Amino acid sequence: MRKIVVAITGASGAIYASQLIEKLVELRAQWQELSVLMTVNARQVWETELENKEYEHFPVTLYETNDFSAPFASGSARYDTMIIIPCSMGTLGRIAAGISSDLLTRAADVILKERRKLICVVRDTPYNLIHIRNMETVTLSGGIICPASPSFYSKPKTLTELAATVVDRVIDLAGFDRESFRWGG
Repeated sequence: MRKIVVAITGASGAIYASQLIEKLVELRAQWQELSVLMTVNARQVWETELENKEYEHFPVTLYETNDFSAPFASGSARYDTMIIIPCSMGTLGRIAAGISSDLLTRAADVILKERRKLICVVRDTPYNLIHIRNMETVTLSGGIICPASPSFYSKPKTLTELAATVVDRVIDLAGFDRESFRWGG
């Protein structure tokens, strides 16, 4: 059974994190543990963008960024997937530089060193050369950069449906089985 950690940074795009957690909860039969880590800025952005504190009520374990006793701070806990959604460029830069200054960057470092799956859903735009080089470094280290670029071929009619085009792609990248729109399907 899978062990997943979802990390949420203060980049804009709380809707992506909210939808991902909701969909992973629906896929409960496909995982053993689901842990969520939120930065202080992530909470503020969530409350601003979504106008709620729904993250307090998800049926998951919620960790603080200074809690190095969290199981996913060590490779021995055998978490196999980490999804950072949305992933700020500051967080990406610290991961690319190997700076493990908090639980989020430590967990990402653990995932990469153990050769497990790290998915960074970057949301900032446009990119400067530093961002691009950090994306290259994380990619060369085994991570997956998945820009939060929605697709339109499914003809989404609401903001929620549009965000789902990104979240469904992340779920696919993480290796979960889930029904979603497929090109030509």
